[in-house]
Amino acid sequence: MRSRDERNPVPTAGRVLAILGALGRVSRARAEFVLTIGALAFGVIRELGLTASWRRPVRAEFARALRQGIGGGMLTTIVAAALIGVAMVYQALFWLGEAGQERLIGSILVAVLVREVAPLIVGLILLGRSGIVTAAEIDDLQSDGQLGRLEAQGIDPFLLLVLPRAAASALACYTLGIVFVLAAMAIGYAASNVAGGVQMSLWEFLTAVLDGMLPADFVVFPAKMLVIGLLLSLTSVATGLRAGIGDNAGNVLPRAFVRGTLAVMLTSVTLSLAI
Repeated sequence: MRSRDERNPVPTAGRVLAILGALGRVSRARAEFVLTIGALAFGVIRELGLTASWRRPVRAEFARALRQGIGGGMLTTIVAAALIGVAMVYQALFWLGEAGQERLIGSILVAVLVREVAPLIVGLILLGRSGIVTAAEIDDLQSDGQLGRLEAQGIDPFLLLVLPRAAASALACYTLGIVFVLAAMAIGYAASNVAGGVQMSLWEFLTAVLDGMLPADFVVFPAKMLVIGLLLSLTSVATGLRAGIGDNAGNVLPRAFVRGTLAVMLTSVTLSLAI
């Protein structure tokens, strides 16, 4: 007597093909999204230095996006830096002073605060303040058909909407990263000085931090902040452009946040391995 699989070979093969088809669709969608980000990044880098690409509307959009990124995220960045300064810098100064190992303060703060914590927190702040807004704006323009009307009027949507947002996001991320690091160290040292837990002068503290930085840190940290800002913007733009007909803000915005968070983490980890 034949088994059930021998009597019905077609349904089993159909299930296998259905599983392979589902995996293929997911893999193709992910690959298409990554290729879209790569194409947008190539376009931004190519057009960034061309004077003809920076017409008055593009410059106005760049100034607006820059105000939104830096101005909107400055207060949150300083508050986050104050919390990290008290929780990290103050604790490091106190406990290393207790152990008589204050000479290690520079290398520890550079390894943890500068290389890892600052890019991650600033990237998430910029994502919430600017990236989500970009995804919502592009989704609205896409669903309303305004992108097609811009092209019909002879206006390149890439130059008007993508290029200034990407450049402003990169510059805003770099600026907020510098502010975060300086504010965290200054507030942490001030808190330690007020509490009496620091046994080194401000000059000694700054010297220790600079001595803890490797030559690669002066290249990798700016590159990390610029790339994170660029990818945040492009991820948000691509998410808004690829939104389907049935998608709404409740679907697009969480998707943009998750993708932006992954972009921040992957960029930070990848560039940290270069040091």
